[in-house]
Amino acid sequence: MIFISTTRNGDRIEYRDNKRWLWILSVVSGSLPGLAAVTFLLTDNAWWVLAPVVFYYGILVTADHLIGVDPNNPPEEVVEAMAADPYYRTLLFLSVPVFWFSFLACAIAAGQPETPLLAWLGLALSAGVTSGTAITVGHELGHKPNRLDQWGAKFANAVSGYGHFCIEHNRGHHVHVATPEDPASGRLGESLWRFALREIPGTALRGWRMERARLSRKGLPFWHWRNDVLQGYAITLAAALALIAAFGWTMIPFLILHNLIGWFHLTFANYVEHYGLKRDAKAGGGYGPCEPRHSWNTNHIVTNLMLFHLQRHSDHHANPLRPYQALRSFDDLPTLPSGYPGCFLLAAIPPLWFKVMDPKVIAWAGGDLDRTNLDPEKAQQYRTGGQLAA
Repeated sequence: MIFISTTRNGDRIEYRDNKRWLWILSVVSGSLPGLAAVTFLLTDNAWWVLAPVVFYYGILVTADHLIGVDPNNPPEEVVEAMAADPYYRTLLFLSVPVFWFSFLACAIAAGQPETPLLAWLGLALSAGVTSGTAITVGHELGHKPNRLDQWGAKFANAVSGYGHFCIEHNRGHHVHVATPEDPASGRLGESLWRFALREIPGTALRGWRMERARLSRKGLPFWHWRNDVLQGYAITLAAALALIAAFGWTMIPFLILHNLIGWFHLTFANYVEHYGLKRDAKAGGGYGPCEPRHSWNTNHIVTNLMLFHLQRHSDHHANPLRPYQALRSFDDLPTLPSGYPGCFLLAAIPPLWFKVMDPKVIAWAGGDLDRTNLDPEKAQQYRTGGQLAA
């Protein structure tokens, strides 16, 4: 499809989105654990359940580095037309049942009494990783103001039981991002594992507090059917009760492990997206506005096509309502060394992560540690020249 507009001078602009049909990859990639689970049930070959993990963290990482990056941007004049095109929004809604298919197929396969333990663990891992990725769709829909998109976001986030995400992300993370006050912004010198202990409970508590305050302003109690957080949890609970009714109490360990893996997959993303970056402090207190330079960016085309452009995170935080298909890249942005899957692998090994990323953070801050979001527990070590130590 060609988008047509005019410049301020009246010149005609024509722009073809060469990635238009490739965005379907973001939809179909979520089906892999479900297809693997079905194949396992048909063939009794347990190795199939690991195929999605091999694809996500093997094939995609390799493809990112072989195929490279795409720094191209749509002209600003056609962004409004691209945002109005229902095709891109339709793909988001199509993704939601795909993620539910994968989760339910893996749960059904795990619920079979003859499923061996290693296959059971592989099903929980593959489904959890993909259900965590479903929050990408919940993230995109959750930024839209209309009720249909908001409900689409609830169903996407409910796959992994993360019903508080949209409230916390929109009203908390976007307000406090790249500051020491944000539990969802990784600090310089803070390992992924320490970050998870701060981020997972911190964001949940912040989401609950914000929804309690919103309801209180309306004169409503927290335990009310209009509670957006509880609505998301209710969807998760209904699915869990149906699975327990069908397969018995043995389904509970699968659901717990699946959800924890899904939550931790989001933690991976939050950690790499803002690691060590801090907004400038204002003289009177507080921080300046969030700019593109306060988020790590990557233009690796393969994983961007699998994640609805989530990796162009810099433009998203500067312009939260800009739709994924129109997110832009800018010159001189802090840039990740790989797409998200490759960076997740790197972050899982803190000494390697620090060795690669700490010099990037310090260079971004012009060598001034006071301009970084420095972990207080590591401050003395970094200030005495040990910034690359684990």
